[in-house]
Amino acid sequence: MEHLPTNPEAGLSREEVRARTQQGLVNGEEDVKTQSIGQIVRKNVITPFNILNIILGALIITSGSFKNMLFLGVMLCNTVVGCFQEIRAKQTIDKLSLISAPKAHVLRDRKLWEVPVSKVVLDDILQLSSGNQVCSDCIVAIGSCEVNESLITGESDPVIKYPGDHLLSGSFIVSGNCRAQVEHVGKENYAAKITGSAKYVKKTNSEILNSVNLIIKVIGFVLVPVGAALFYKAAVTSSSSYSQAIVSTVGALVGMVPEGLVLLTSIVLASSVVRLSFRNALVQELYSIEMLARVDTICLDKTGTITEGTMQVDELHTLCEDFSEEAMYEAIAAVTHTLKDNNPTAEALKEKCPENPGWEPVAEVPFSSARKWSGVHFADRGTYIIGAGEFILGQRFDTLRPQADKAAEKGQRVLILAHSNAPFQGDGMALPEDIQPVAMMFLSDRIRKSARETLQYFADQNVDLKVISGDNAITVANIAKKAGLERADSWVDATTLETEEDIKNAVKKYSVFGRVTPQQKLQIVKALKADGHNVAMTGDGVNDVLALKESDCSIAMASGSDAARTVSQIVLLDSDFASMPHIVAEGRRSINNLQRSSSLYLVKAFFSTILAVCFIFIQSQYPFEPIQFTLLNALTIGIPSFVLSLEPNRERLHGKFMLNIIKKAIPGALTMVLNVLFLEAINFFVQLPQAQLSTAAVVLTGVTLFMILFRVCMPFNGKHILLFATMCLGFILSYIFFGGMFSLTPLNAPMILILLPLIFASFSMFMMFLHLIERILMRHVE
Repeated sequence: MEHLPTNPEAGLSREEVRARTQQGLVNGEEDVKTQSIGQIVRKNVITPFNILNIILGALIITSGSFKNMLFLGVMLCNTVVGCFQEIRAKQTIDKLSLISAPKAHVLRDRKLWEVPVSKVVLDDILQLSSGNQVCSDCIVAIGSCEVNESLITGESDPVIKYPGDHLLSGSFIVSGNCRAQVEHVGKENYAAKITGSAKYVKKTNSEILNSVNLIIKVIGFVLVPVGAALFYKAAVTSSSSYSQAIVSTVGALVGMVPEGLVLLTSIVLASSVVRLSFRNALVQELYSIEMLARVDTICLDKTGTITEGTMQVDELHTLCEDFSEEAMYEAIAAVTHTLKDNNPTAEALKEKCPENPGWEPVAEVPFSSARKWSGVHFADRGTYIIGAGEFILGQRFDTLRPQADKAAEKGQRVLILAHSNAPFQGDGMALPEDIQPVAMMFLSDRIRKSARETLQYFADQNVDLKVISGDNAITVANIAKKAGLERADSWVDATTLETEEDIKNAVKKYSVFGRVTPQQKLQIVKALKADGHNVAMTGDGVNDVLALKESDCSIAMASGSDAARTVSQIVLLDSDFASMPHIVAEGRRSINNLQRSSSLYLVKAFFSTILAVCFIFIQSQYPFEPIQFTLLNALTIGIPSFVLSLEPNRERLHGKFMLNIIKKAIPGALTMVLNVLFLEAINFFVQLPQAQLSTAAVVLTGVTLFMILFRVCMPFNGKHILLFATMCLGFILSYIFFGGMFSLTPLNAPMILILLPLIFASFSMFMMFLHLIERILMRHVE
């Protein structure tokens, strides 16, 4: 279909929009960024562990020992709980995503409408201003703007666009205002790729995910040959019946499978997503919770975090005797109302100088964070510039610097109003010649009421804070000091940082950075990461996009630009930085509890794997049946792990996830292996019946698992005492009333005489291994 010559003052009519929609000339619905309910169910049902359990269950059916299929009930419960939690998290994310979904401003029937990006049609007239993301390829119709095309071309330098120039979808408006006619929609432009990747801008290097996957691969590699060897030994070498061989082999393999570990990880993180939703935080990437919990450095964009993002004009001073106060107010009002910039500085100036004198503009240069000034050339009145004195006057600003520094000490921002009779130079975007300062403007940020408490929280948690701003360094430092930032007097003017080496040295020395360009923000984050720090970046503007993408965890304010929200992993829907302590605390709660609970699964997996290998070479029947592992798993691992994983925990993260859980798992696993081997050695002389030997092995292993659970529950509180006592009581009652169901026989004198010294030895071995592992691994963990 040919393009219509759409009037940029009127836009399309309703009939034209309807016709294009019917013909499919519309952006269309965005790709679903969360999994569908069907996908979630399939993912939780069709897993390697479930497939393995079903195979083992089928083998049990062939043996006729149906009670040993009870472990499939645990698998079913795990699957149902996993589906429920993920579906609940999906619904929460979808609901919050709808709130923060990008919108487009389109002109239709001479009225400006806000519509979802998916409803934009071919030839629509888009109204674009600073901070907006271009949602479809289009052509500038009226107005001009500067565009950041870094997400498309990789070049961060702004590109000036005039009527007739093309705007690519996925780029961001840095400054200026324009109306543009949509040239491409749907799959024909970049919009689908940009919005489709909004959930997962980059692959997260998750330590937990990598560790869990490694555990699965190792156990999966070992499981098949060990199972085959055990079955061969039982069925051929030991001449056991087919039923006995199957039950014995499946018992060993069921113990090796940590089927709850992956489920536990998903549930813990999914529950954190739901919890954070109540704090108005949209988590766009599940494992970003882990990354935020591990950060030791947070880069704060001053505006919107420490401050409210709004400003007020405190004072206006003329610098020339022949430039009256009335003329100053008129010039400021003429510039701000002509440019129509909507940044906080412009809004504060408009509030102070509300009356537009109606001067006739000839040329306009909108504000940009790289240029640090804006201006208008008026007919018969010359050019007026508003911006940072250093960038407008250069070295001549030194004569005004004492006044500016004095104001900066109060936390004020100083702007210069300058005048020249000459027009803009070069391509119409450079300062005119013979420019003279005519007035000084003193503005201040409104500091958030919660800023001091928030900054103190991070100081108490030993999280290093770096305040990064495009404003004057002294001004930023004083604002940070008012907000309660420690080391706020350690500041640097980024204009003095000329090389990457300068920035690398500065991030080690300074806490406050002023006059920072967007490219320098990116370099600061890179330097911190290169120095071994886990870096989180907060921001709300286009100038933060590159740094947000580079950081380990990116947090955007919902009130900020589309660009910042799109590339960030976490969006604060209430735009309140005071939510950050709760988010960090939630991340630490999740990861610490996950580490503690994961060790329980590894104890069983390590124990079962080592023991299974040992029994390939021991001329004795494997002592456990699947039904017995079902009892042990439920009361010492499954139920406790889920309860403990969801409780409060504000401890800082220490060490590596894999080393931490292995350190906790090895002592218990080795103790239980030696327990069973000692039991087998004693039985060589005592010759207990197989049923009594199996019961003794279950009791001994259960006691050791409760020792491990006791340690995991430390420090004890009311909930931990109740949990531990309930699990112990559950085991005792199950043994007394359902012993036959779990293939357990009543204790007799020989069994008690054997178990008592082994239980005492078990405690001694556990403490010995615990102490030994601590000494070996502690130096590597910390």
